[in-house]
Amino acid sequence: MHLRCNEIKIVSKYFKDINDLINLEMGVKRFRGNMERFHFNPIPLNQHSRKLFPNIETFHIYNKENEIFEDGRIIKQIIWYDVSYSRYLEEKKEMNECKNIEYTEEDRNKYGNTIPIEVKSLGNRCFRWCGDINTN
Repeated sequence: MHLRCNEIKIVSKYFKDINDLINLEMGVKRFRGNMERFHFNPIPLNQHSRKLFPNIETFHIYNKENEIFEDGRIIKQIIWYDVSYSRYLEEKKEMNECKNIEYTEEDRNKYGNTIPIEVKSLGNRCFRWCGDINTN
């Protein structure tokens, strides 16, 4: 069985860096143009590697140190690192998505003791000095 373009695109999502993607395209003729098929970035990008993914519409931000591109074609960001509930609400207004939402002590002081359903983790000392905890 041979991998076709759609299958190799799925496999490419698990590559760790840009060199893996470049080697795939350089090494196998039928997979040339693989990076152009992506409408999202499967790996963190820099100024150079961003040019190799011309059709990105959804930009994945994997950690705080990732470069962020706002070059007109990107219509949505998906943030994978921990963000506070307050930051999540700001990103949501911009139609962006946050995958790992942390309820911090500051959030609790601002929004109350009920943990919002979107929250995935609690920040250190989030419920310090708190006697009543609720969930929805």
